[in-house]
Amino acid sequence: MTIRIVVPDDFPPALAGTAAELALRELGDVAIYTERGADREAELIRRIRDADVVVNIRAHARFTAEVIAAAPKLRLISVWGTGTDHIDHVAANARGVSVVSTPGVNANAVAEHTMALMLAITRRIPALDHAVRAGQWPRGMLTQLEGKTLGVVGLGAIGTRVAELAKPFGMRLLASTLGDDAGRSAAVGAKHVPIDQLLRESDVVSLHLRLSEKTEGYIDGARLALMKPTAFLVNTARAALVDREALIAALRDSRMAGAALDVFHEEPIAAADPLLSLPNVVLTPHNAGMTPEVIELGLRRAVRNVEAFLAM
Repeated sequence: MTIRIVVPDDFPPALAGTAAELALRELGDVAIYTERGADREAELIRRIRDADVVVNIRAHARFTAEVIAAAPKLRLISVWGTGTDHIDHVAANARGVSVVSTPGVNANAVAEHTMALMLAITRRIPALDHAVRAGQWPRGMLTQLEGKTLGVVGLGAIGTRVAELAKPFGMRLLASTLGDDAGRSAAVGAKHVPIDQLLRESDVVSLHLRLSEKTEGYIDGARLALMKPTAFLVNTARAALVDREALIAALRDSRMAGAALDVFHEEPIAAADPLLSLPNVVLTPHNAGMTPEVIELGLRRAVRNVEAFLAM
């Protein structure tokens, strides 16, 4: 029996035209959709309704209970990437649909991007670049990382790598984890503290938690209020970890110095989003892990996950 494999969301294209695509086509009958549309439930259903296997490329394709129910033959969702919060795991488990991902593949790339955002917001690089190009010569004070405290929230592969990269800057490291620290903080030279203490003491807070029912809105208005007015927030994890309206208000009222974000509650970000008009924000389009090395390795692992599943 021929296995029907569907890639419903290769937009912008990452898989199409790669060696991973060729390997995937050796496993069954493959359909790859490279045009936008998987962010609409009805269109996602249309694309996967006869699939045995789905290779999921983008988190904007949300596998709700309704989507999963509409694909009666579905047995596997192989995710390119780490996060699977866009999949209804309860519905998948009830239907016997396995969900696998490629954790850790993008850890180095996302950690590097985190450090780049940290430097961009503390050194005001985008604003200064814009001013110089406009014929200005601003000479305002900047923030130095040496001697400052970095609070790393979450010590998975990415958070751990961020701590390792920050240490040579001469930063004091704090870490907070949801579960048992199990010595991870000490291993990277950080002091493990409760989240509220981390927020009070940190000059830069970097978020690296998975999104779940426990972590949605984890950094709410009350916790943002704990941060120093001179502190910066960096988020390369998931936008929903932070209360959006509380963050905008804190930035607008200068109750924190700034934020650098690679993730947003709505993607692409809407043209009227107030974040776009705030001068103390640096924004990148959820592309922290978009390097050739990450793409190649991640896609190969996603295809290998399909191969391993079909061989069971």
